[in-house]
Amino acid sequence: MSGDALALRGLRKVFAKPAVDDLDLTVRAGEFYALLGPNGAGKTTTLRMVAGLLKPDAGSISVFGVDALADPLAAKRLIAWLPDEPMLYDKLTPLEYLQFVAGLWGVGAAKARARAEELLRWLDLWDQRHQRCEGFSRGMKQKAALAGALIHDPQLLILDEPLTGLDAAVARQVKDLLQARVQAGATVILTTHILEVAERLADRIGIIQGGKLRAEGTLGELRARAGALTGDKGDADGTLEDVFLQLVGGEEA
Repeated sequence: MSGDALALRGLRKVFAKPAVDDLDLTVRAGEFYALLGPNGAGKTTTLRMVAGLLKPDAGSISVFGVDALADPLAAKRLIAWLPDEPMLYDKLTPLEYLQFVAGLWGVGAAKARARAEELLRWLDLWDQRHQRCEGFSRGMKQKAALAGALIHDPQLLILDEPLTGLDAAVARQVKDLLQARVQAGATVILTTHILEVAERLADRIGIIQGGKLRAEGTLGELRARAGALTGDKGDADGTLEDVFLQLVGGEEA
């Protein structure tokens, strides 16, 4: 798929002060995009507006050409949203949960069962498919929630700190699944404070600060930007952490 998966223009949300301040942001279809920034930069607020959970005070949101404010249902059908805290119905089993979510999206029963089995096997939850989610560890719950986000085969997957609190093995499974989704043509937008993850996985990286896009590009382009700001040519081998601290300021980051 070509074109833009997400286009934000003049997006604004004010609480006590502007959380998102006339933000312009474009994510291309089929790319893995990492949205980074210090705490309170506006990352989660931005993504919650894209997912339809918050109404912006101004601006526009386009999802694969669909006006998400004029036709929110059509836009939501293209999106999956996974918050940092997994949200499940604890009394349901993973299989019941996935079939329930699939029903909400209008996925046929046969397709839902096949898709649920595929996802649960991929995430090593198939043997627990008949156990109630209330007894799951955080990692198991996060994997079940991720399966629920993917059950309707969304074109745009938005994840807010999906690796927080996960052990290395579970985090690896989640990262592998996200990469597979991108390779299959989906678009992934990820926020994370684990900068090594963004450095390794993202095609492009956006750095947001004070509700505005401070810098954007590949790691190489961000290195050049940081070098220009500091009056240095920049370190061609500098890590994303080095670049991030240069761009947003060490103390705030």
